[in-house]
Amino acid sequence: MADDRKLLEPLFSAVSVILRVVLGVVVAGFILSLFVDGIHVGWIGGDVCLTADGISGSSSGTDAMFGAREGVAVGTTPQYCTSDPSVSQQLFEVLRNLPSFILMIGGLLLLNRLLRGAARDGVYTAQTASRLRVLGWWLLAGSLVAEVTQAIAKAALLATLVEEDKAEFVGNMWEIPFLSIFTALGLFTFARIVHAGVAMREDIEATI
Repeated sequence: MADDRKLLEPLFSAVSVILRVVLGVVVAGFILSLFVDGIHVGWIGGDVCLTADGISGSSSGTDAMFGAREGVAVGTTPQYCTSDPSVSQQLFEVLRNLPSFILMIGGLLLLNRLLRGAARDGVYTAQTASRLRVLGWWLLAGSLVAEVTQAIAKAALLATLVEEDKAEFVGNMWEIPFLSIFTALGLFTFARIVHAGVAMREDIEATI
């Protein structure tokens, strides 16, 4: 429906373009990795590096190196890198990054499906409300699963990079994804609004 398509802009066009660009980059990167040295598929191959956010320190040498003024201390957070990662370290590196990437790609695909369906069938339809709920559940459950998986992988990877007696001081490895959670709750709310709009339209049509 033309009028419904206009209501969905500029999000409809933006999501369509971004999804094509992201998928194009992924495909191009995979093809180039087969023929060009130094280009790797995702996070497989190359150096494995991890910044230990839970560890920090400072020293007079560091203050001087970064040009700190008198009375100012420069805090440093260590980054551990290995140029010859083991298989387990490569696996942890993939698990540390892949879940959020899958969450993003899946979210874009579901959002694109939602917008195209709404443009084709109408905004106030049962199908649109259902697709809103599906996208909401994807964000809610997916963000929590991705955050926990990546936190576990990060802790496991860091344990292979530091001495055993230092591993317990790495600090908190995960954060609650508040933005994704509240976005999902907002989608559930809009799904209920759309569903109520569908019922109202059906009542009006029945009355007429």
